[in-house]
Amino acid sequence: MNYKLELRTPDSQPKLIFHAITFDAFKVNIVERYCGVKPLLCDVLFRVRTLDNQIINRKDGHVKIRIKDEDLEIYQRLLKVFKSYDYKNKLISRRDAEQDLVHFILRLVIVNYELN
Repeated sequence: MNYKLELRTPDSQPKLIFHAITFDAFKVNIVERYCGVKPLLCDVLFRVRTLDNQIINRKDGHVKIRIKDEDLEIYQRLLKVFKSYDYKNKLISRRDAEQDLVHFILRLVIVNYELN
């Protein structure tokens, strides 16, 4: 499955950061909310949309998913790679780092959404 990963889309602000992953049939919008004087990640939400921007409901009828607990820790670890010295200086495979994040989000989508 082909994808396009956009980290920090142009709408992002210092305390509210948007990411997007566009697949062949749908896209995932991720919103990170930071709080405090020293910005700490306090909330991560995502929702799935069709390519023409219609929101897809989860299996339980709700729209958004909140990443929390151990999934939040995994998400933070995956994001930390993109800020690392190794990633910036191409000492690790950028493609592998991106694929790890995309596979993590895709796993959450598959578990929570029923895509036709």
